[in-house]
Amino acid sequence: MRIAFYAPLKSPNHPVASGDRQMARTLVKALEHGGHSVELASELRFYLREPESKSFDALTIEAREEAARLTKLWDRDGKPDLWFSYHPYYKAPDLIGPELASAFAIPYVTAEASYSRRRNAGLWADTQALVARAVEQAGLNICFTQRDRQGLTDAIPAAALGMLSPFIDTSVFREMPARGCPTRLVTVAMMRPGDKVESYRMLAQALGPIGHLPWTMSVVGDGPARDEVKAQFAGLPADRIEWLGAIEPAAVPDVLYSGGIYVWPGYGEAYGVAYLEAQAAGLPVVAQDIAGVPEVVRDGQTGFLTPPGDVAAFASAIERLLARNDERTIMAAEARRFILEERSLGVAAGRLAELLAKIPVS
Repeated sequence: MRIAFYAPLKSPNHPVASGDRQMARTLVKALEHGGHSVELASELRFYLREPESKSFDALTIEAREEAARLTKLWDRDGKPDLWFSYHPYYKAPDLIGPELASAFAIPYVTAEASYSRRRNAGLWADTQALVARAVEQAGLNICFTQRDRQGLTDAIPAAALGMLSPFIDTSVFREMPARGCPTRLVTVAMMRPGDKVESYRMLAQALGPIGHLPWTMSVVGDGPARDEVKAQFAGLPADRIEWLGAIEPAAVPDVLYSGGIYVWPGYGEAYGVAYLEAQAAGLPVVAQDIAGVPEVVRDGQTGFLTPPGDVAAFASAIERLLARNDERTIMAAEARRFILEERSLGVAAGRLAELLAKIPVS
């Protein structure tokens, strides 16, 4: 099929690296792996940081202009077979695809759409209504987590839903890595206010009580909350923590290979691409049993998931893997097997083919 791909939150070509951009790129790869021709329909970023009517109105005008541009293009060159919208939600609804799909009589598909009733206030209620209408129109809504599936089911009972487990391109992890330092902890996360800062805060609090163990830590990430994040670790020995800042995505595997355990609490994580990458590199994970994290980490097999907000339990899980090298080694092998065999691009492409084959295409 010829597929028009659109990610309203962040284009696959966006200059700032993030899990969202990475998944958009990986979805395109998976679709192409399945033999489809994928074209980026629009670079328009429809993202509302705050519920401001002025910003919404301005973006709506831009969306209409994009729809008009694509209408002329498709009238001239022919329409695609399907519109694929990645991650529409209350801050980034798709205001282009539903209209065009209806006008040109092509199937409309979403992936990782989400709906949260607690956001139904003010402008967010209006933007969520747009998401709900798009989800209801879609011939298929691909959910990555049971959490998102349940949210859509509760809000739009008639929605057509399918499941696709979060995945990554494992090709850069295919070679067996050299054994890293088993006591080196690794984390990869942006430094921005909100859930990221809260996760860094919890991590710093958990490391204090296990200072008697010979751990070191590499931190990959940067952002506007850099100073606030570093302040959380001020009470820990400076020589134990390596601040690597923002690095190119291609360099991340080497950092992961150098470590022994991946540690990240995961407040607010939709699921966490970084968890998938860490396990592919052979690192067991310590995270919280929260949000979408259980979708990508198998508690007791590829890592440990601790109760939300329990700093002591989080610290204890890290301590256990530091102290029990045999257990860490077993988990490391299972983590790597899990990702390479069950969460690879090829596996995802096969599942996407199954899902898309059920949608009537004109």
